[in-house]
Amino acid sequence: MFLHSNATSHKWAFGAIAELLDNAIDEIQNGATCVVVDKVTNPRDGGPALLIQDDGGGMVPEAMRQCMSFGFSGKKSKSAIGQYGNGFKTSTMRLGADVIVFSRHLDKRILTQSIGLLSYTFLRTAGYERIVVPMVHYEFNTSTGTLDFLHGKEHFLSNLSMLLQWSPYATEPGLLKQFDDIGSHGTKVIIYNLWSNDDGNEELDFNTDPKDIRISGDTRKIETIPAWKTVNEEHIGNRFHFSLRVYLSILYLEIPTSFRIILRGEVVEHHKLANDLKFPEFILYKPQSARIVEGEVITTIGFLKEAPNVNIHGFNVYHKNRLILPFWQVVSYADSRGRGVVGKNLLPLSDFMVAELCANGLLLSFLGVLEANFIEPTHNKQDFEKTSLFQKLETRLKEMTWEYWDYHCGLIGYQVKKKHPVKTTPQVSSSKVPVSLNQNSSDVGITKELLVRSKQSLPNSQSRHEQGLLMKRKEHGNFGEKEKLKKQAVLGVNNLTATGSQLKDQKSTTLMQENQKLHAKCLEYEKEEEELNAKVTQLKNQIKDVDNEYSRLLAEYQAMETIKPEKGV
Repeated sequence: MFLHSNATSHKWAFGAIAELLDNAIDEIQNGATCVVVDKVTNPRDGGPALLIQDDGGGMVPEAMRQCMSFGFSGKKSKSAIGQYGNGFKTSTMRLGADVIVFSRHLDKRILTQSIGLLSYTFLRTAGYERIVVPMVHYEFNTSTGTLDFLHGKEHFLSNLSMLLQWSPYATEPGLLKQFDDIGSHGTKVIIYNLWSNDDGNEELDFNTDPKDIRISGDTRKIETIPAWKTVNEEHIGNRFHFSLRVYLSILYLEIPTSFRIILRGEVVEHHKLANDLKFPEFILYKPQSARIVEGEVITTIGFLKEAPNVNIHGFNVYHKNRLILPFWQVVSYADSRGRGVVGKNLLPLSDFMVAELCANGLLLSFLGVLEANFIEPTHNKQDFEKTSLFQKLETRLKEMTWEYWDYHCGLIGYQVKKKHPVKTTPQVSSSKVPVSLNQNSSDVGITKELLVRSKQSLPNSQSRHEQGLLMKRKEHGNFGEKEKLKKQAVLGVNNLTATGSQLKDQKSTTLMQENQKLHAKCLEYEKEEEELNAKVTQLKNQIKDVDNEYSRLLAEYQAMETIKPEKGV
């Protein structure tokens, strides 16, 4: 059946939930302040059901019909995260066999209530060859204080009968009771008869953590050395695969302070992935198509704070504020250029193999964050369309990865490797390695020279220098005491210069980090100041209104005082 096959567009259950949350985020412009995600019980059979409820503007009857009818796409706004009206149907059917929707809308003192049912169970059992979506609509009658049904009595009763038979609620009062916690406007989605996984267990796990929703049996093990196992398994880059709370914390690049995502009774704390970086850089990329600039994007890249102890890397690519590709690995063993970076391993690594990779600087604890609005996501918003612009972006991100690694790996303890080693005489011992971003790239980077060397490279430099001195002695005989002291002094100065240069660079890097943090805080304070100023203005207006009301009442009171009571005759 088309309804069932349509659900396969979402491979990942959390991706389907995210698309339903996008509808709530789009309702922020209509006054939405929160979206609730929770487990509820199906009163008909006691089974678990998934609740997603927002306090946005709600839907009028026609909007409900468009939302739940197939072949209709109602989102035309360029600012909307969800561009496909069919996303609601594909998402709900991915999570369960049946969904019932309650929506209340208030406009110009006209209040409407709508209930719709999209049920694979109903259509399959009844043998329908076409998709039938029973709906009922009410309008509040202010004169009588009652709800009047819309679209004719016969049509209403026919649809109500199907709702009472196939929904979780067997009576009309039971259906209407679901509006009690919606308020004057909002939408409630209840998905029931949830799907099971291949093992026969419920795909959504509500029991392991009462404050979370998890994917059953998807806890992932990280291949790394035992000492690093815990930090890897608990890292957000691993946990988002099976923890909805973790995934929702990074789902949106920015969330207004007035809006909350509430998962199982507890607010989801928004997590900015860029704050997890150390030694961050910011690179401006301007993609071009037919020599026309299609847009520009600033990519924030850096090492994870836990580096080099975590075997996690990739780019988090957002589109219109929404995370599309989390921890997208653009490099792998095949791209290692003789150095190797752990991507998505096809074979498990033994402790020995992981230890060898770590010892040789082959594990990359690297992260990138960017918002790419110049490419289009796929219909399920879990990937991007494979256009030429997307391929160019992938190539550029791969270049960024290697450039950043080449110029910064010394900051986390790995030895900086020169691309083009130059033969030097034994007396020359340079500790400065000037580097710059790739000048052939089409983008503009924040470039600088890093005069950085790994602490591990200093003893090796000294050893090579001393070996050179020994060879000189063999060729030309012993030098005098004065010459020996002179060469030792040169060696000491070189080592001192190397250490001083390294310390200077580390200090510069630290200052840059602090500057970036202070700049971010300034932006946050400016935003808070604007919000507070707006609140002050609002309060002043309210005070003014109260003063006017007080003046009016005082005038009425004084007028009443001037009226003297008549004397009795």
